[in-house]
Amino acid sequence: MISDLSQQTFLSQTVDNGRICRLGLVGAGIAQSKSPALHEAEAKAQGIHCRYELIDLDQLGIGVNHLSDLLNEVESLGFSGLNITVPCKQAVIPLLHELSPEAQAIGAVNTVRFHAGRRIGYNTDAKGFGESFRRGLQGVPLDRVLQYGAGGAGAATAFTLLELGVRHLTITDIIHERAQFLADSLALRFTHRDIRASETPEAAIITSNGVVNASPTGTSKYPGSAMPLSQLRPDMWIAEVVYAPLETELLRSARAMGCRTLDGASMLVFQAARAFELFTGHTADIERMLRHFSRLSVN
Repeated sequence: MISDLSQQTFLSQTVDNGRICRLGLVGAGIAQSKSPALHEAEAKAQGIHCRYELIDLDQLGIGVNHLSDLLNEVESLGFSGLNITVPCKQAVIPLLHELSPEAQAIGAVNTVRFHAGRRIGYNTDAKGFGESFRRGLQGVPLDRVLQYGAGGAGAATAFTLLELGVRHLTITDIIHERAQFLADSLALRFTHRDIRASETPEAAIITSNGVVNASPTGTSKYPGSAMPLSQLRPDMWIAEVVYAPLETELLRSARAMGCRTLDGASMLVFQAARAFELFTGHTADIERMLRHFSRLSVN
Protein backbone atom coordinates (compact mmCIF):
# COMPACT_ATOMS: atom_id res chain seq x y z
CA MET A 1 0.00 0.00 0.00
CA ILE A 2 2.78 2.44 0.89
CA SER A 3 4.57 1.66 -2.37
CA ASP A 4 1.43 2.52 -4.33
CA LEU A 5 1.13 5.82 -2.48
CA SER A 6 4.81 6.59 -2.92
CA GLN A 7 4.48 6.52 -6.67
CA GLN A 8 1.84 9.25 -6.39
CA THR A 9 2.85 11.71 -3.69
CA PHE A 10 5.60 10.35 -1.57
CA LEU A 11 9.15 9.13 -2.26
CA SER A 12 10.99 9.49 -5.53
CA GLN A 13 12.14 6.14 -6.94
CA THR A 14 14.94 7.66 -9.02
CA VAL A 15 18.55 6.74 -8.29
CA ASP A 16 21.03 9.59 -7.84
CA ASN A 17 24.43 9.55 -9.50
CA GLY A 18 27.04 9.58 -6.78
CA ARG A 19 26.58 9.29 -3.05
CA ILE A 20 23.65 11.07 -1.41
CA CYS A 21 22.52 11.44 2.17
CA ARG A 22 18.80 10.87 1.86
CA LEU A 23 16.68 11.96 4.82
CA GLY A 24 13.04 12.56 5.62
CA LEU A 25 10.52 13.82 8.16
CA VAL A 26 7.56 11.60 9.06
CA GLY A 27 4.51 13.20 10.63
CA ALA A 28 1.03 14.59 10.04
CA GLY A 29 0.34 18.09 8.73
CA ILE A 30 4.00 18.91 8.13
CA ALA A 31 3.77 20.81 4.85
CA GLN A 32 5.17 23.99 6.44
CA SER A 33 8.15 22.27 8.07
CA LYS A 34 11.50 24.07 7.88
CA SER A 35 13.45 20.85 8.41
CA PRO A 36 14.22 20.16 4.71
CA ALA A 37 15.69 23.63 4.19
CA LEU A 38 17.66 23.49 7.45
CA HIS A 39 19.27 20.13 6.79
CA GLU A 40 19.91 20.66 3.09
CA ALA A 41 21.48 24.09 3.65
CA GLU A 42 23.84 22.83 6.38
CA ALA A 43 24.76 19.81 4.27
CA LYS A 44 25.53 22.02 1.27
CA ALA A 45 27.71 24.30 3.40
CA GLN A 46 29.71 21.21 4.40
CA GLY A 47 29.96 19.78 0.88
CA ILE A 48 27.48 16.96 1.53
CA HIS A 49 24.95 15.97 -1.12
CA CYS A 50 21.70 15.74 0.84
CA ARG A 51 18.05 15.39 -0.10
CA TYR A 52 15.48 15.79 2.67
CA GLU A 53 11.86 14.83 1.95
CA LEU A 54 8.57 15.38 3.76
CA ILE A 55 6.53 12.23 4.36
CA ASP A 56 3.18 13.65 5.41
CA LEU A 57 0.69 11.09 6.71
CA ASP A 58 -2.17 13.50 6.09
CA GLN A 59 -1.26 13.91 2.42
CA LEU A 60 -0.82 10.16 2.07
CA GLY A 61 -4.15 9.50 3.75
CA ILE A 62 -2.67 7.00 6.20
CA GLY A 63 -2.21 6.77 9.97
CA VAL A 64 0.42 5.57 12.41
CA ASN A 65 -0.72 1.97 11.81
CA HIS A 66 1.20 2.16 8.51
CA LEU A 67 4.51 3.17 10.12
CA SER A 68 5.97 -0.33 9.81
CA ASP A 69 5.41 -0.45 6.05
CA LEU A 70 6.72 3.09 5.71
CA LEU A 71 9.95 2.32 7.58
CA ASN A 72 10.48 -0.77 5.45
CA GLU A 73 10.12 1.27 2.31
CA VAL A 74 12.42 4.15 3.23
CA GLU A 75 15.04 1.67 4.42
CA SER A 76 14.86 -0.20 1.12
CA LEU A 77 15.31 3.10 -0.74
CA GLY A 78 18.61 3.74 1.02
CA PHE A 79 17.64 6.50 3.45
CA SER A 80 20.27 7.40 6.03
CA GLY A 81 17.63 8.33 8.58
CA LEU A 82 14.37 10.00 9.48
CA ASN A 83 13.13 12.69 11.80
CA ILE A 84 9.88 11.77 13.53
CA THR A 85 7.18 14.18 14.65
CA VAL A 86 3.52 14.24 15.75
CA PRO A 87 1.81 11.76 16.00
CA CYS A 88 4.58 9.18 15.61
CA LYS A 89 7.20 9.87 18.30
CA GLN A 90 5.97 7.14 20.61
CA ALA A 91 4.29 4.87 18.07
CA VAL A 92 7.59 4.34 16.24
CA ILE A 93 9.39 2.85 19.27
CA PRO A 94 8.20 -0.78 18.90
CA LEU A 95 9.46 -0.73 15.29
CA LEU A 96 13.07 0.01 16.23
CA HIS A 97 15.93 -2.33 17.11
CA GLU A 98 17.64 -0.07 19.62
CA LEU A 99 17.11 3.14 21.61
CA SER A 100 19.67 5.61 22.88
CA PRO A 101 19.71 5.91 26.69
CA GLU A 102 17.98 9.31 26.50
CA ALA A 103 15.24 8.07 24.17
CA GLN A 104 14.73 5.11 26.48
CA ALA A 105 14.42 7.37 29.54
CA ILE A 106 12.07 9.84 27.82
CA GLY A 107 9.92 7.28 26.06
CA ALA A 108 9.82 9.19 22.78
CA VAL A 109 11.89 9.21 19.58
CA ASN A 110 12.29 12.07 17.12
CA THR A 111 15.29 10.76 15.16
CA VAL A 112 15.86 7.35 13.59
CA ARG A 113 19.20 6.37 12.06
CA PHE A 114 19.50 3.39 9.73
CA HIS A 115 22.85 1.68 10.28
CA ALA A 116 24.09 -1.80 9.37
CA GLY A 117 20.58 -3.16 8.99
CA ARG A 118 19.43 -1.75 12.31
CA ARG A 119 17.05 1.07 13.22
CA ILE A 120 18.36 3.15 16.10
CA GLY A 121 16.09 5.66 17.83
CA TYR A 122 17.27 8.88 19.47
CA ASN A 123 15.68 11.85 21.16
CA THR A 124 17.31 15.14 20.19
CA ASP A 125 14.30 17.20 21.35
CA ALA A 126 15.45 17.09 24.97
CA LYS A 127 18.92 18.49 24.30
CA GLY A 128 17.41 20.96 21.83
CA PHE A 129 14.94 22.29 24.38
CA GLY A 130 17.59 22.38 27.11
CA GLU A 131 20.05 24.41 25.07
CA SER A 132 17.28 26.73 23.88
CA PHE A 133 16.06 27.24 27.46
CA ARG A 134 19.54 27.97 28.82
CA ARG A 135 20.13 30.54 26.11
CA GLY A 136 16.74 32.20 26.11
CA LEU A 137 15.51 31.98 29.70
CA GLN A 138 18.68 31.97 31.74
CA GLY A 139 18.11 32.74 35.42
CA VAL A 140 14.32 32.32 35.50
CA PRO A 141 12.84 30.75 38.66
CA LEU A 142 12.26 27.02 38.38
CA ASP A 143 10.45 26.12 41.57
CA ARG A 144 6.99 25.50 40.05
CA VAL A 145 6.24 24.91 36.37
CA LEU A 146 3.06 23.99 34.52
CA GLN A 147 3.33 22.15 31.21
CA TYR A 148 0.59 21.72 28.60
CA GLY A 149 1.02 18.59 26.48
CA ALA A 150 2.17 15.07 27.33
CA GLY A 151 2.87 13.64 23.89
CA GLY A 152 6.28 13.03 22.34
CA ALA A 153 7.42 16.65 22.56
CA GLY A 154 5.97 16.97 26.05
CA ALA A 155 7.86 13.90 27.27
CA ALA A 156 11.13 15.51 26.12
CA THR A 157 10.44 18.96 27.55
CA ALA A 158 9.21 17.59 30.89
CA PHE A 159 12.32 15.42 31.20
CA THR A 160 14.52 18.43 30.43
CA LEU A 161 12.69 20.74 32.84
CA LEU A 162 13.38 18.29 35.65
CA GLU A 163 17.02 17.98 34.61
CA LEU A 164 17.23 21.78 34.65
CA GLY A 165 16.10 21.73 38.29
CA VAL A 166 12.31 22.20 38.35
CA ARG A 167 11.08 21.05 41.78
CA HIS A 168 7.30 20.97 41.25
CA LEU A 169 6.06 20.04 37.77
CA THR A 170 2.37 19.84 36.84
CA ILE A 171 1.48 18.25 33.50
CA THR A 172 -1.87 18.58 31.79
CA ASP A 173 -3.12 17.13 28.51
CA ILE A 174 -6.43 16.77 26.70
CA ILE A 175 -5.96 13.02 27.28
CA HIS A 176 -5.56 12.90 31.04
CA GLU A 177 -4.35 9.29 31.04
CA ARG A 178 -1.41 10.34 28.87
CA ALA A 179 -0.46 13.09 31.31
CA GLN A 180 -0.78 10.67 34.23
CA PHE A 181 1.40 8.07 32.51
CA LEU A 182 4.10 10.66 31.81
CA ALA A 183 4.00 11.99 35.36
CA ASP A 184 4.23 8.48 36.81
CA SER A 185 7.12 7.56 34.50
CA LEU A 186 9.10 10.68 35.37
CA ALA A 187 8.46 10.20 39.09
CA LEU A 188 10.28 6.85 38.92
CA ARG A 189 13.40 8.61 37.66
CA PHE A 190 13.21 11.91 39.53
CA THR A 191 12.32 10.50 42.92
CA HIS A 192 12.77 13.67 44.97
CA ARG A 193 10.58 15.93 42.82
CA ASP A 194 6.87 16.68 42.98
CA ILE A 195 5.50 15.57 39.59
CA ARG A 196 1.77 15.37 39.06
CA ALA A 197 -0.86 15.25 36.33
CA SER A 198 -3.84 17.58 36.54
CA GLU A 199 -7.17 17.75 34.76
CA THR A 200 -7.77 21.22 36.26
CA PRO A 201 -4.53 23.19 35.79
CA GLU A 202 -6.04 26.57 36.63
CA ALA A 203 -4.98 26.24 40.27
CA ALA A 204 -1.43 25.35 39.25
CA ILE A 205 -1.18 28.46 37.05
CA ILE A 206 -1.68 30.69 40.08
CA THR A 207 1.48 29.42 41.80
CA SER A 208 3.61 28.60 38.73
CA ASN A 209 6.79 30.51 37.92
CA GLY A 210 6.53 29.48 34.30
CA VAL A 211 4.45 27.69 31.68
CA VAL A 212 5.60 25.46 28.82
CA ASN A 213 3.34 24.78 25.87
CA ALA A 214 4.40 21.42 24.48
CA SER A 215 1.02 20.78 22.89
CA PRO A 216 0.15 21.47 19.21
CA THR A 217 -2.23 24.26 20.26
CA GLY A 218 -1.03 27.45 18.66
CA THR A 219 -0.11 25.92 15.31
CA SER A 220 -1.97 26.86 12.17
CA LYS A 221 -3.70 23.47 12.33
CA TYR A 222 -4.75 23.96 15.97
CA PRO A 223 -4.99 27.73 16.53
CA GLY A 224 -5.55 29.38 19.88
CA SER A 225 -3.83 29.17 23.23
CA ALA A 226 -3.44 26.11 25.45
CA MET A 227 -3.37 28.39 28.50
CA PRO A 228 -6.21 30.82 29.33
CA LEU A 229 -4.71 34.19 28.41
CA SER A 230 -6.60 35.87 31.23
CA GLN A 231 -4.31 34.04 33.69
CA LEU A 232 -1.05 35.46 32.36
CA ARG A 233 1.00 37.46 34.89
CA PRO A 234 3.97 39.77 34.21
CA ASP A 235 6.18 37.79 36.63
CA MET A 236 5.72 34.53 34.66
CA TRP A 237 7.93 33.12 31.94
CA ILE A 238 6.41 31.35 28.93
CA ALA A 239 8.14 28.80 26.68
CA GLU A 240 6.70 27.56 23.39
CA VAL A 241 7.55 24.43 21.44
CA VAL A 242 5.44 25.56 18.46
CA TYR A 243 7.52 27.35 15.79
CA ALA A 244 4.99 27.68 12.96
CA PRO A 245 3.83 30.34 13.44
CA LEU A 246 6.86 31.70 15.25
CA GLU A 247 4.70 34.07 17.28
CA THR A 248 1.75 32.15 18.66
CA GLU A 249 -1.26 33.74 20.28
CA LEU A 250 0.15 32.74 23.67
CA LEU A 251 3.55 34.31 23.02
CA ARG A 252 2.08 37.50 21.61
CA SER A 253 -0.14 37.97 24.66
CA ALA A 254 2.65 37.05 27.08
CA ARG A 255 5.03 39.59 25.54
CA ALA A 256 2.36 42.26 25.70
CA MET A 257 1.95 41.40 29.40
CA GLY A 258 5.70 41.81 29.98
CA CYS A 259 6.54 38.13 30.52
CA ARG A 260 9.91 36.67 29.58
CA THR A 261 9.28 34.40 26.62
CA LEU A 262 10.95 31.71 24.53
CA ASP A 263 9.68 30.76 21.08
CA GLY A 264 10.10 27.36 19.46
CA ALA A 265 12.69 28.36 16.86
CA SER A 266 15.91 27.65 18.71
CA MET A 267 14.66 24.30 20.03
CA LEU A 268 13.93 23.30 16.44
CA VAL A 269 17.39 24.34 15.30
CA PHE A 270 19.28 22.74 18.19
CA GLN A 271 17.47 19.42 17.84
CA ALA A 272 18.00 19.54 14.06
CA ALA A 273 21.72 20.17 14.52
CA ARG A 274 22.08 17.11 16.74
CA ALA A 275 20.05 14.98 14.31
CA PHE A 276 22.25 16.25 11.44
CA GLU A 277 25.32 15.04 13.32
CA LEU A 278 23.77 11.61 13.89
CA PHE A 279 22.80 11.29 10.23
CA THR A 280 26.04 12.54 8.67
CA GLY A 281 28.81 12.15 11.25
CA HIS A 282 29.69 15.82 10.70
CA THR A 283 29.53 18.51 13.39
CA ALA A 284 26.81 21.04 12.64
CA ASP A 285 27.50 24.76 12.74
CA ILE A 286 24.79 25.87 15.18
CA GLU A 287 25.16 29.60 14.58
CA ARG A 288 24.98 29.12 10.81
CA MET A 289 21.82 27.03 11.20
CA LEU A 290 20.27 29.68 13.47
CA ARG A 291 21.04 32.38 10.88
CA HIS A 292 19.54 30.24 8.14
CA PHE A 293 16.38 29.65 10.14
CA SER A 294 16.05 33.41 10.69
CA ARG A 295 16.21 33.96 6.94
CA LEU A 296 13.62 31.24 6.36
CA SER A 297 11.28 32.82 8.91
CA VAL A 298 11.16 36.21 7.19
CA ASN A 299 10.55 34.76 3.75
